Amino acid sequence: MDLLGFFGRTRAFETKLAQSRPRLYRLARAWCGNRAVADDLVQETLSKALTRAGQLRDAEAFHGWLLAIMANCCKDHYRRGRDAEDIDELADHLAADDGTPEDDYEQNQIVRCVRQAVQQLPVGQRQVVTLVDLEECAYAEVAAILEIPIGTVMSRLSRARLALREMLAEFQGSATANGSQGRLARVK
Repeated sequence: MDLLGFFGRTRAFETKLAQSRPRLYRLARAWCGNRAVADDLVQETLSKALTRAGQLRDAEAFHGWLLAIMANCCKDHYRRGRDAEDIDELADHLAADDGTPEDDYEQNQIVRCVRQAVQQLPVGQRQVVTLVDLEECAYAEVAAILEIPIGTVMSRLSRARLALREMLAEFQGSATANGSQGRLARVK
């Protein structure tokens, strides 16, 4: 093996990892609901990916391989049971657009409600719904990432969507009762 080729592949691999960081963070945040824990999971995932780079045989499978590592890191985290509460956790601010402050507030309320609803799902359902609906992974890819049968992916997804629909319908009902109809109907 020539040394120059090895270093070229390493730099390309590291670049690809760096480009995956925002996507990994978004997914980790959806899975655990805590910024500090999400940061830790992403860092652990990237560290393991760097040390296990030789295990990746097919460059086309990079994304699935990386998500499988993160799923295993997440499992390990929950096994250790070391959930940490971040007392400085603040609501995310959406990028400012030309809307009014009332529109921004309403949009933030919807985002907060959806995040809370996703966080109330069991971990397995939360993982499946975020991988399929947010990351747009195929069922077979999700099954490989989480190391579960494809039928389990489909049943967890169905249950998760039903639970989310019920939780968000409750939110819409309470928002209507409070006089703010909101845009939740468009979120569904």
